[in-house]
Amino acid sequence: MTDELDRAIARVLMPGFDGPELPAWLEAELRGGLGSVCLFASNVDSPAQLRALNAAIHQANPTALVAIDEEGGDVTRLHHTEGSPYAGAALLGRLDDPELTRASAAAIGAELATVEADVNLAPVADVNSNPLNPVIGVRSFGADPTRVAAHVAAYTRGLQSSGIAACAKHFPGHGDTAVDSHKDLPVLAITGEQLRERELPPFRAAIEAGVAAVMTSHIVVPVLDAEVPATLSAPILSLLRDELGFDGLIVTDALDMAGASAGRGIAEAAISALSAGADLLCIGSGNTGDQIAGIRAELRAAVDAGRLDAARLLDAAARTEALGEQRRRARQAAQPALVDPPRLDSRGFLLRGPVPPQQAPLLLQLHSAPNIAAGETPWGLADHLPSITEALPGASCASASDLDELAAVLEGSPRSPIIAQGRDLNRVPFLREAVLRLRNSGRSVLVVEEGWPSPGVVEADIATFGAGRATMLALLDLLAKGSR
Repeated sequence: MTDELDRAIARVLMPGFDGPELPAWLEAELRGGLGSVCLFASNVDSPAQLRALNAAIHQANPTALVAIDEEGGDVTRLHHTEGSPYAGAALLGRLDDPELTRASAAAIGAELATVEADVNLAPVADVNSNPLNPVIGVRSFGADPTRVAAHVAAYTRGLQSSGIAACAKHFPGHGDTAVDSHKDLPVLAITGEQLRERELPPFRAAIEAGVAAVMTSHIVVPVLDAEVPATLSAPILSLLRDELGFDGLIVTDALDMAGASAGRGIAEAAISALSAGADLLCIGSGNTGDQIAGIRAELRAAVDAGRLDAARLLDAAARTEALGEQRRRARQAAQPALVDPPRLDSRGFLLRGPVPPQQAPLLLQLHSAPNIAAGETPWGLADHLPSITEALPGASCASASDLDELAAVLEGSPRSPIIAQGRDLNRVPFLREAVLRLRNSGRSVLVVEEGWPSPGVVEADIATFGAGRATMLALLDLLAKGSR
């Protein structure tokens, strides 16, 4: 039984690591039965490199699951150096064409299949009912649960039609929060009726669409469990299993996030998550061999002490292994080929009034801290888009991260009309103040909201519901031609 339990512990772990090559410690863990690896931006240099890395992972353990966050829009790992060619969820929800969402997800899945990935940690099934949400925002299909549910189902079907397992997140719903669970512990203070009418329908739709996995959230939902976050809560995970009827893989959000491990540590969070009903433990990014060995040892000690039920551990390992074996067979049979992403236009944008064609504008990025889930990825209309000068002859690019930098930009470009871009303009104090100063500068200013629009003192002229490359190319076309 000792060897069986140790193999089960290895099977339920999903660490991350730094760099584009498989480190020796991780290869050894995989050969010892490690169940999964989560890839982040630092692991991706090029398609050929990523394919070789994933092949090495699967050579070390053919049933290991390679997971990655490739949502489209603002959250991308495959395209973290140049921005995503796929529409983000918020814009797809605005367009409200489930077939377009399905096709976009199928194209993402096809690209993931060509690099031997197994699980896409998408779609986002959160209903973004709080416009000041700092971590979901444009990653959500919208604020209407019926619309979100339709697009979550379409995304799930499209992605899985390409042979990639989908993972709906973040159960039971992270949309009505004002705190980022990477940094703190959000509380979802709603009634049971609100939960079932607003938060749960997208997850029901994902399950009905055959979603392979569901990811938990590190949020407290007092109406279900006032003591611990959903990831560690048996009542909440039982709701997923028993009321929603989900029998697939339950994956935790990263346990290195403050919402899960602050005050208890990653290993203790792992023990609690498994005991509550989770199957696969996302440890985080940049993990090390010593760290994973320590977590394995603490899990084993918890089993030996009776704090973690051995049967629950074996059940979790069996679910993870079942999906791993399914993916192994699918990879062997697959003949993946790239599919062109659906082309976007500006129909989903929100315009305050007519937009005239722009002449030699200054494209000004107003910077703020990126969404932690997205990381440092190119965004907006900026130098990473080589098509700018062709579409807008004479255009120039600049950026400002504080009011002093903004003043310097204005002084250095006294005549150009300004297209000011920011993400979550009313939520971020610098962005709010910068737009107010621009409005009062006497200059020609067009303000573009590239995050989630929210009520407040700043009103944008254009809202794009995302800042990824595909969305920005649609914005560039609008600015060049004007609205019609």
